[in-house]
Amino acid sequence: MPKAQKTSKAKKLQKRVADRKKNPLFVKEAKNFRIGNDVQPKRDLSRYVRWPRYILLHRQKKILLQRIKVPAAIHQFSKTLDKNQSSKVLGLLKKYSPETKTEKKQRLTKLAEQKAQAQKGESKKVQVLKFGLNHVTTLVETKKAKLVLIAYDVDPIELVVWLPQLCRRQEVPFCFIKNKARLGALVHQKTATCVALTEVRKEDQAEFDNLARDLRQHYNENHELLRTIGGGQVGIKSRHQQEALKKALELEELKKTSQ
Repeated sequence: MPKAQKTSKAKKLQKRVADRKKNPLFVKEAKNFRIGNDVQPKRDLSRYVRWPRYILLHRQKKILLQRIKVPAAIHQFSKTLDKNQSSKVLGLLKKYSPETKTEKKQRLTKLAEQKAQAQKGESKKVQVLKFGLNHVTTLVETKKAKLVLIAYDVDPIELVVWLPQLCRRQEVPFCFIKNKARLGALVHQKTATCVALTEVRKEDQAEFDNLARDLRQHYNENHELLRTIGGGQVGIKSRHQQEALKKALELEELKKTSQ
């Protein structure tokens, strides 16, 4: 077939391009991004950052826990309370936070003044949260604890891995909660592995009973927690390989059936 004739617009464009190539003042050169030449283009450098060792270990541990099979006794710690439930539980327990050093000093000073003036001081029993792993363990063993909160990020996990089973055996409601720093804030510490509530005031009894009933159903009486094994997730590359192999096998089966 004969070629279509070029329009005047196409001819003008071709002439302009030819003139531009011929112009010796503006010689086109490819950019050179080597050292001492053109400025490098902007790119995402997060992969090239030399991260601190603790961040590397944290990320590697997270990936390992996804890949290897995690026993059910350890995997249950990942089943933490959701945002609404945790805010309810922490809101209730905040009312029972122990006194700070300043408050304790003021109380003791007041008692000393009353004693010096031969007045009878108030000997009221204080209802506060109990913390410390050994202390909480003793409270659970003696069935004095009414509610136990366990942090999910205790390291090493062997410190508290047996505590949920002890709570089940002693029929004490318990739950796993995110971030040991949040538990520590309740008792004026940096972190806390676990906290326990031993007594509840009359005005909070109804709210506590509802929470304890829900926690028993989710944790104490939930037998699936001790049967579900965690991990076993393959990486993105392995997943793509498996999908490609699966498609190839399906195509092979389709060819056999079509013949």
